[in-house]
Formats: sequence, structure tokens, C-alpha cells
Amino acid sequence: MNQKKLWGGRFSGSTDALMEAFSQSVSFDWRLYRQDIRGSIAHARMLQATGVLSEQDFADIEAGLKNIQSEIENDKFDWSEALEDVHMNIEAVLTERIGDAGKRLHTGRSRNDQIATDMRLFLRDGLDAVCQALTELQLTLVVLAKQQAAVIMPGYTHMQSAQPVTLGHHLLAWNEMLQRDYERLTDCRKRINVSPLGAAALAGTSYPIDREMTAKELGFDRIAVNSLDAVSDRDFIIEFNAHAALMMVHLSRIAEELVLWSSEGFGYVDMGDAFCTGSSIMPQKKNPDVAELTRGKCGRVNGNLMALLMLMKSQPLAYNRDNQEDKEPMFDSLDTSIMCLEVFAAMFAQVKFNQEAMYRAAARGYSTATDLADYLVRKGVPFRDAHEVVGKVVGLAASDRIELEQVPLSQLQRFSDVIDSDVYEVLTLEGSVNARNHIGGTAPEQVKIAAEKAERLLAARAE
Repeated sequence: MNQKKLWGGRFSGSTDALMEAFSQSVSFDWRLYRQDIRGSIAHARMLQATGVLSEQDFADIEAGLKNIQSEIENDKFDWSEALEDVHMNIEAVLTERIGDAGKRLHTGRSRNDQIATDMRLFLRDGLDAVCQALTELQLTLVVLAKQQAAVIMPGYTHMQSAQPVTLGHHLLAWNEMLQRDYERLTDCRKRINVSPLGAAALAGTSYPIDREMTAKELGFDRIAVNSLDAVSDRDFIIEFNAHAALMMVHLSRIAEELVLWSSEGFGYVDMGDAFCTGSSIMPQKKNPDVAELTRGKCGRVNGNLMALLMLMKSQPLAYNRDNQEDKEPMFDSLDTSIMCLEVFAAMFAQVKFNQEAMYRAAARGYSTATDLADYLVRKGVPFRDAHEVVGKVVGLAASDRIELEQVPLSQLQRFSDVIDSDVYEVLTLEGSVNARNHIGGTAPEQVKIAAEKAERLLAARAE
């Protein structure tokens, strides 16, 4: 391959080997090759349509680029760090093979708008893959929620038993978190899908280009309207990473609950042998590695967001070489997000819940105390007075080491004369969850309705 720098006309000496190693990006930005070749073909087709390139030049460029893509995909392409990046590597080989036509490809274009175009195309494809993986995980969760609609478990605040809820309701809460992530990502896509091609280095070009033509061919919704901003904007990468970071926070919260639920102290869930590992010294161990790794990878994606924010801080317009550092955080956040989503969906497809352990836990901790207070309010007792009465009842039950439904009626009536034998209907776990039969409530009927609605929406989205 010709190792001559494509920008070397101004220079009389060669680049120091240390400088080449320091400044190269092809070791990671080679991943942009599909987008780079696609963008170059669109640019060349436009140049031919506007009369800048001949039909033969375009035919040679298109055939040469497609041949290079085939070689890359079959691992037959020799990448050179001396040629700095994916763009220079591809153009140098193309020119070596087809001659002057290859040299004409860069007419009316700079690496600045070329890089920005490639990044937007790559991130658009990557975001679509994230959204697909996210949809598959959500579908797995809502199907589980429908199956577990009537399974009773403790609901917690401050990690203390608060009120009984259904497992299906809890799973749907996870889905709501992820649904907001999906909505943010799809909204972000609108700002990714903008074509910078034609902005050239920073000021546009004097050639008679057709930016609308290249934008349409590359599937962009619109063109960037300011050439300075078009080549220097990295908001779209930061915005994606911000949404990915929040999504990973949500996965981390789910992971933490799974870690707790799989512990001996809870015993609510078995995540399956395929998604756990053992200990090298303690043969009894079954460790929830998927959940723990996801919890850890959340910090990684959050770190990428901070790196990108700091990268852009104080940069003047327009393009600066600092922006070479935008690619690795973007690649890593995409890869990490997709992998975590996919492994979570696969794991949840095999997860087993211990319904008996959940029910026993919900029966402890006086979780129907609020229901007793509501019962008194319906009997005409002001809520604050009802709250005090129930507190005293709980104190009695705690001292006698019994649950609320085990307190004798005669004892309950010591605290309020409005209490009658029907009180035991609200002190059961089933009575408690069934009483919350409204939109957004934990009643099994509502959970089934919500899960079926979510499943229909997600199934339509997955098509």
C-alpha cells in the first residue's frame, strides 16, 4: 500500500514514528468502514449527478469501494497506522487501484464532514440495535408480569416491608423505567439523523453540490443548516450516551434487586445455572454474575458520558483533533448497552421465582397496617386518629410476636370500638392487593390489563 500522507504536500519531512502511533485512530475507527464507504459512494454519485465527476469515474469509484468493503469483511484488508484513520486507509487503497478517479473522490468534501457523517450513520445504526434489544427485554418482562400477576410479595420502602404488592406489578415497574429509556432514545434519534455532508472543512464548498441528494440517499431526515456547527457538533453522541447512562442506571437498579432476591436472606429468585457462576474455593456458591457485572458496567457507561462532556468542554469552533477521542466512548457505550440488554433478556427467559418465599415474606412485617388504617377511615375515624390506633395495634402485635391478622378481635376493639369481625378481610394479603383495583394499582386484575396492553404495544414495535 502507498504510505504517502494524503495531506503531505505542505510538509518536507516525515512524521515521527511516535507521533504516528500517538495520533492514529485506525486501531479503533476501522469499525466505521461500512458507513465510510456508504457515505463515499453517495458523495461520488452526487458529484457525478452534478457534473463534477464523469460517469466512468463514478463507476470506477463505486466498484473499487465495494471491492474494498468485501476485502475488509473477509479480513483481507491491510490496515496501516501510518495512514492514520479508516478514511485515509480506504481512500489510499482506492487511489492506488483506480488512479486519478480515486483522487477525485474527495472533491467538495473534507475529512471533517466525512467523519461527522460516518459517526451519525454508525450511531443511528447502533441506536436502532439498542432499541431492538431494549424492546426484546421489555417483552420478556411483560410476559413474565402477566404470568406472575397474582403472586404476592413484599413491597418495600427504605428496604423495610411496607405494603404487599404483586410480583407482576413489580415487573411492570421495571418495564416502565425501560419504556422511558426507549422513548428518550427514539427522540434522540431525530437529532442524530441529520446530514453534515457538504459542510466540508467548516465553510462549505464552492463546487455545485446537492446536499439534499446525499442526505436522501443516506437516509437522513434533513441536512445540517450551518457548516461550522455541522463539523464540530458532537451533541448527538453526548445525548445518546446520556440516555444510555440512565438506561444503565435502571438496569443497575434491577440488577441490585436481583442480587438481593437471589441471596439466602430473601430466596425469591433462582436465575438459572446458565447465568451464574460458582466459587473456586466454596463449592456451595451460586453467584449472580450477570446482575453484578451489569451493576458494574453501569459505572463504565456513566464514565463514558463524563469523558465526552469533558472532551467538548471549552472547544472553540470548528473541528479540533480532540474530537478523535469521541469514538471509543461511543463504541463502548453502544457495545456495553446492547450486551447488557441481550443477556438480561436471555436470563429472564429462564428465571424462576419462589412464590412461597415471597408470600411468607409479605406476611411478615405488618405490611397490611395501612389497610387497617383505611378500614378505620371508612368507619368514620379521621386518618390521623386511625394512624395512631394502628400504631398501637402494631406495637401490641410486636410485643406478642404475632402478625396483625392473629390479633384477637377483643384486643383490637380495645383500641377502637368501630372495629368488627369484618376487619380480618382487609388484614389478609389477598384482601390488601385486591383492594387496590385501579389503574396503576397492584391488584392482579389491573396487572393483567396493564401487562396485556404493554405486550400488544411492544409486539407491534418489534415487528
